[in-house]
Amino acid sequence: MITPQNTTNRGNAPRSGRKQTLDKDLEKITSVEYASRNVSRRLAAPGAAFLFLVAVTIFSAVSLIGQPALVVAVAASVLAAYMAMNIGANDVTNNIGAAVGAKAFSLGLGLAIAAVCEVAGALIAGSPVVDTIANGILNVEMMASTAHFIWAMMAALLAAAIWINVATWIGAPISTTHAIVGGVSGAGIAAAGFGAVNWGVIAGITVSWIVSPLMGACVAIAMLAFIKRFIIYTPDKIAAARRWVPVLIGLMFGAFSAYLSIKLVPEPFVPDLPRAMLFGLLVAIAGWLISIPLVRRQSEGLENRNQSLRHLFRIPLIFSAALLSFAHGANDVANAVGPLAAIIESLNGAKLGSNQVVPAWELLIGGLGISFGLLLFGPKLINLVGKQITKLNPMRAYCVALSAAVTVIIASGIGTPVSSTHIAIGAVFGVGLYREWYIRHSRHRQDYLRMRAEDQQIGEIHEANSAETRRRYLVRRSHLLTIVAAWTVTVPVSAALAGVLASIMFRLFI
Repeated sequence: MITPQNTTNRGNAPRSGRKQTLDKDLEKITSVEYASRNVSRRLAAPGAAFLFLVAVTIFSAVSLIGQPALVVAVAASVLAAYMAMNIGANDVTNNIGAAVGAKAFSLGLGLAIAAVCEVAGALIAGSPVVDTIANGILNVEMMASTAHFIWAMMAALLAAAIWINVATWIGAPISTTHAIVGGVSGAGIAAAGFGAVNWGVIAGITVSWIVSPLMGACVAIAMLAFIKRFIIYTPDKIAAARRWVPVLIGLMFGAFSAYLSIKLVPEPFVPDLPRAMLFGLLVAIAGWLISIPLVRRQSEGLENRNQSLRHLFRIPLIFSAALLSFAHGANDVANAVGPLAAIIESLNGAKLGSNQVVPAWELLIGGLGISFGLLLFGPKLINLVGKQITKLNPMRAYCVALSAAVTVIIASGIGTPVSSTHIAIGAVFGVGLYREWYIRHSRHRQDYLRMRAEDQQIGEIHEANSAETRRRYLVRRSHLLTIVAAWTVTVPVSAALAGVLASIMFRLFI
């Protein structure tokens, strides 16, 4: 005879089994949903990039209605947009990476500032600098035909974009200018031999491999040494900040003003170095006078500690990121738009090597492409530049940003072409290595810490912490080899790839 209890147990057993089976099935479904969600996130950026290229195809086709060889012109526009996205993903990180790493502003705000300023720089001041890429690297009179020139530029765009894409994927910030110069050179050699290349430009680039990172590091170290000596390691940090931060802000605005006047003013109005320096000095004085009451107001109620100093450097960093992005959009948009402009001019029957006005739609494609690339793929290298090489605070990030403008001015005075990428990375490594040296060898810092320890009666604890601190490395050396290797091979790799692609295109289309 079966008791009611046994009946209940028998009845519950199947229900319990069904519940366990249902739970397992639900867990499997949940796991699939999580996996699908992760895959969707990974595909979101490439999908958005593809939609942007589709939009560029439609936009360029509408803009080029009636254009001879419309398909070739649209294909060149799409390649330029692809190149511009890779520039944004790799190169723009130098403008905001230090400030984001220093937590002066969020990654989202940094991306927004850079995106807007990149487009503005490309549209407002991008036209004058396109000509060098379009006409300054190759001796175009040696080209066998216009068709050879057009397909050489197409190959250069594609090769440079592919190499920058690979460098971004492996996490190596490179000079996109070097990539397109290498691409144009390799394609030109494939079209007309070694005599087609202006080897003086290549020699200048080779020199800049060594000069620009060293100059960037030296300028950043000099600024950081000044800040440590006269602001950070002083008894009254706030009073020192009120005295010197307005000077540094004025110096920043003056340096950027001179930088922009040298790099962005169109021919034949480009000022010589003394005039640019005079203009920068006037702006520096104005910036210093304006910032004195602002810094005084900001510093009211702040405690006498380093965290307060970080607060005072946030606004200068925001301005520096915006100015660097504007200048970058005006200059490096040429790396994408220069070959495009040369192709469109050639299709319209213009003489090879002639200077033509760059249409606004071409600059818009370059500016938007740079911004989209930054927004979709830039955070990876922003974290590398801003956080993974060495720890940055607003003061150190300010030194990195300022070194870019000052170094370009110095290089312009001595006639040396430089790369903003190499300057920024050199400055980041320079700041980190200088901090290591300063912690171990600076008597001024040791005297200051000893005085603080005596005042607070923590001498023994301080000595132990100081010994531990001196043994620490503040720069990740592992990134140095990857970055230097990528710098070294950029021109030859992009040149070789462009040469191969150009040879294939010549056989297929000419």
